[in-house]
Formats: sequence, structure tokens, C-alpha cells
Amino acid sequence: MSEDLARVRGLWHQLEPLHAVLYYAPEVAEEAAALGFKTDTRWPGYFAWRAAPLGAAGAVRVRSAFYSFSPRMVAEHVPAAWETAVPDAVLASREVAIDRTYRALLGERVTEPWVAEAASLVRRVAEAADTAGRPLAAANAALEWPEAPHLQLWHGATVIREHRGDGHLAALLTAGLDPVEALVSFAGVGAAPVETFASRGWTAEEWDAARERLLTRGLLDTQGVATEAGRALRAEVERRTDELAAAPWRSVGDEADRLAGLVQPLLHEALVSGMLPAQNTLGIGKV
Repeated sequence: MSEDLARVRGLWHQLEPLHAVLYYAPEVAEEAAALGFKTDTRWPGYFAWRAAPLGAAGAVRVRSAFYSFSPRMVAEHVPAAWETAVPDAVLASREVAIDRTYRALLGERVTEPWVAEAASLVRRVAEAADTAGRPLAAANAALEWPEAPHLQLWHGATVIREHRGDGHLAALLTAGLDPVEALVSFAGVGAAPVETFASRGWTAEEWDAARERLLTRGLLDTQGVATEAGRALRAEVERRTDELAAAPWRSVGDEADRLAGLVQPLLHEALVSGMLPAQNTLGIGKV
């Protein structure tokens, strides 16, 4: 991996948790409940929070953008979410939820100068991102920027992570990995235990069928572990994802390292809070 692409991946590791608190923070669950969403699991809120920038999209559109979720799981939550709260209401509540979450994590530090500096850098990167062919990045980029620096930081991090995510789907498609194969192959390289990927809603039969297809292609062995060819394919997917995510970061050059340092207090608080799962389907820290 080139030094440039290694930096791009490292910055993703720094910013992803800053975005991901949206799906786990207790303050976010409280805002979801206030809108009328069930909170016994995180999924009703997850689909609403993440899909709302697309407008009142139906299951087919959301499924295409989310990719790795089973069609049944998407259809369970969309478009039903918009019967509970319209997208504009969800977006307004999302901002309140992040405001509360960041204030809970940082306390009085939320107004310190480093937050505004980090927000400024993140905004430069987000605004440099070409969103053509990237539906989730485009939908979030089209939203108005919040006024408060800590909310700008979250919004910019969200645009950047969805820009990367949209590019990742392009890399998976290029590699010939369908939604469930993408998960099975990722589990095959040890990104996370197989049980972690069950959250995406695929049945055991669908998982086994995908494993069989990958076995036939020589990408997995009979135990579901990636072969040398399987590891090479997944490495290429991740390399291509980094490559497709790199362009916006060139807008800040070496200041990207400054950004990585600036966000450390918030990253630290997010990680030590215990709200984020130790195992994740993104494989952060594994691949």
C-alpha cells in the first residue's frame, strides 16, 4: 500500500467512530424514541437516520445504496420509517441527537478552538469530494451545513465516510461480489466473526449459498476461510476503496495529519464511552 493510501485508510479509522456514534449513543436513542421509533434494537433508527438524506425513498432505492443488507431487512424498515416521521423531521432530530451526543462526550471542550479548526479542515475535504455516482455522499452533501463547529465536524465526517462507502460498493461490484458474498468474503479474511455479520439479515441458507459460490470461484476453502486468491481479491477491494476515497484528502495535503491529531480528544471519548461495539462489520483494525 502506498504511503498516500495508507494515510487515507488511517484517516477513515480516525473519522469513522465520530460518525458512528449516531447509531449507538443513548442520546440518539432518546431522540429516536421521541420521534416514535422503536428502540429495542438500533435498526429502526439506523435506517431512518441514514436514509433520511435520500428523502422518502423506498426499499429498492435504500437497498441499492446500503448494499450489504438483505432485501427483507430493508423492506422491514423502509418505507415504514417515513410513516413514523418524515425525512425532514428525522434530519432535524438527527442534528439534535448529534449535538447532545458530542456535548455529552466533550462537555465544555465542545467549544474549544480545536473543534472549530477540525471542523474547518473536515469541511474543506467534504466540499472537495466529487459525489457523482455516490448517492449517499451526494444526499448528505446537499444538506445545509450546521452552524455550530462540532456539528460541522460531524456533518463533514459523514459526507466523507459516505463518499468512501459509495466508492467501496463500486469496488465490490468490480470484484464481482454481490451483497451477501461481500460479507461472506470479508468474514473469510477474519475481518470479524461470522456472527457479527448476522446483523445484516441474511438467512443461514443464503449465507451458505454465497459461501458455496465463493468456494466454486476458489476464493474460500471448505471451512469458509479465504484462500490466497480470496485474500488477494479482498485486498484489492480495500486498495481500490482507498484509491477512490483519496481525491478529497488532497485538498488539505499534509494538514490531514493535523486533523488526525485535532480529533483525538473526541475520538478517545467516543471509544472509551463503551457505546461503540468491539466487533464491527467494517473490519476496522483488521484489514
